[in-house]
Amino acid sequence: MRIDLITAVPELLDSPLNTSILKRAQNKGHVEFNVHNLRDYAHDKHRLIDDKPFGGKAGMVLKPEPFFECIRKLQNEVHYDAIIYPSPRGKIFSQQDANRLSMVNNILFVIGHYKGIDERVYEKFRGEEFSIGNFVLTGGELPALLMADAIVRVIPGVLNDSESALSDSFQDGEIIGAPCYTRPAVYEDMKVPEVLLSGNHQAVQEWKLEQSRILTNNWKKINNLE
Repeated sequence: MRIDLITAVPELLDSPLNTSILKRAQNKGHVEFNVHNLRDYAHDKHRLIDDKPFGGKAGMVLKPEPFFECIRKLQNEVHYDAIIYPSPRGKIFSQQDANRLSMVNNILFVIGHYKGIDERVYEKFRGEEFSIGNFVLTGGELPALLMADAIVRVIPGVLNDSESALSDSFQDGEIIGAPCYTRPAVYEDMKVPEVLLSGNHQAVQEWKLEQSRILTNNWKKINNLE
């Protein structure tokens, strides 16, 4: 898979894309990340990529010209199966979206910053808009990283068997995974549930299912999903 990311602030992406699972995925040849600095496509003396919005709204808006030039250049080199805009007006990104996108070959993230992107970019280069929640961030770089991580980690071969993404929360619908424990079995008088130490695999599985049910119901309550 190839993932390209267009951003006004490439520094926000460099370290996370080259750490942990995402770095391992690149080393294994499962994914290639390419970060494109929007300022490289601004040709005035000051390399300006933003301007004041029409209509008197506060803040600054990213200009269309650098995006048009960058996206057209990339599209001449790559056929993108998905163009993704991190956006507060988009659909909430889900595990099912990550699973679907993990099966494509090439993805382009078009990332906004400040007050956003000139609307003509969305109109010219149609894609999917995704949100990560009902709150405000300075830009779309962090949401793009979250989505890229969720997509890449479910590509077959990225995780080893002990880290299998198939057992993660939300892989089987809106279901939260059971609590996890490891050694020591007792710490500061806090004991691991006896059933997990019993060696009875059926009992362990039943316990995990019940705990998962409890946590899922609690999650739905606190998120007003019931």
